[in-house]
Amino acid sequence: MAADLDRAHHFYGELLGWGFRPTRQGHGRYTIAYTEGGVPTVGIGASSPSAGVSLPVTWTTYFAADSADEVASRVQERGGTVAVGPLEFGSGRVAWAADPDGANFGIWEGDLTSAWWGERRPGAPVWLELRTRDAFEAALFYGQVFGWDAQERERCDVRFEHDRVVLHIDGKAVAGLRGGAIEAAPDPNIRPRWRVYFCVKDVDEVAERAAELGGGVLSPPTDTPYGRIAGLRDPEGGIFSVAAVRKEAAEGTTSAGRG
Repeated sequence: MAADLDRAHHFYGELLGWGFRPTRQGHGRYTIAYTEGGVPTVGIGASSPSAGVSLPVTWTTYFAADSADEVASRVQERGGTVAVGPLEFGSGRVAWAADPDGANFGIWEGDLTSAWWGERRPGAPVWLELRTRDAFEAALFYGQVFGWDAQERERCDVRFEHDRVVLHIDGKAVAGLRGGAIEAAPDPNIRPRWRVYFCVKDVDEVAERAAELGGGVLSPPTDTPYGRIAGLRDPEGGIFSVAAVRKEAAEGTTSAGRG
């Protein structure tokens, strides 16, 4: 969600090489971003002052659901909150919720395509990570809400690797839940939240370019066991990360690529 959609297009287009196409999704200006080759990768919407609601500039992680209503009910039953919805949104139904520690996320019921999360390619989301107070409590919450344990292990597998709980879908490590040293704080970079990592070829170059484009570097490029990463913000304050994923991580042969 961006306050100035044109400004967001310029920043992310220059930084990550995205192209943009308008879509009828939602009730205001909304575009789909495409990586090289015309592969859809994310959605960016413009907040509408006329709606009477001030929405923060932020990236939101969405989880797919067969029924948004059922999942929303499970969120509330397990101590989370549902702020909006479920309601009709374009070709599907959506709800916006928060887990018991306050980390926001979305619920999506509708058509899906593997192109939204397929190969690890430049500009595409490569990893999702929850920074939270207790990774194991969070894993229980999300696992029960989305039925991770109810699915076949070959399809969905949750395990502890190194210093986080990792969700594997179809053999690929796609998300991590990392706990410890998270306290209630007004800084959105500290309090419990989901963060998206975009794949890039050169983390250092992208971090430098982000600053040149009016954004900033929250955490400088750093080597980790999973690849080189950096935490960035866009000109309006939207927080995201970039990661240069090792070849074996991209192929899903190790636990790397989690940021």
